[in-house]
Amino acid sequence: MSLQIDLIESSFAQICDRKSEFTDFFYSTLFADYPQVQPLFANTPMQDQGKKLFTSLVLVVNNLTQPQVLGDTLQAMGTRHVQYGTLPEYYPMVGSTLLKTLAFMLQDTWSTELAAAWADAYAAITKIMLSAADPSSARLQDDEAAAGGTSVQ
Repeated sequence: MSLQIDLIESSFAQICDRKSEFTDFFYSTLFADYPQVQPLFANTPMQDQGKKLFTSLVLVVNNLTQPQVLGDTLQAMGTRHVQYGTLPEYYPMVGSTLLKTLAFMLQDTWSTELAAAWADAYAAITKIMLSAADPSSARLQDDEAAAGGTSVQ
């Protein structure tokens, strides 16, 4: 899979000054669409969680051309998410929500090409995180990607 880094970077630059709007929409959509994940955040200050999410996205986008840095960071995140109780089946839910949030934020500039670029990037991120959490889960992600992966309408 070849990531379309320029597309990801340029689209992300359009939302960098709207962090709160992005994270508010993301979590309200995640909890509305997938209420089963909300208990994971029961004791989490959501403003802090939103900052962590956006900081993670900045880190990923800024390091797309540095796979070693990104790989080490994502593996550590994958390990931490297991400790939080994150299950492998939650990753596609988060991916779908990410794409919906990006589509909402980018509105007129959102396109099929942009959706595919972000979906490919999220699939790569998920594979790395799941491999650190559970090597068999990374194979599950490969199977899901081959079957159509994450999409947004």
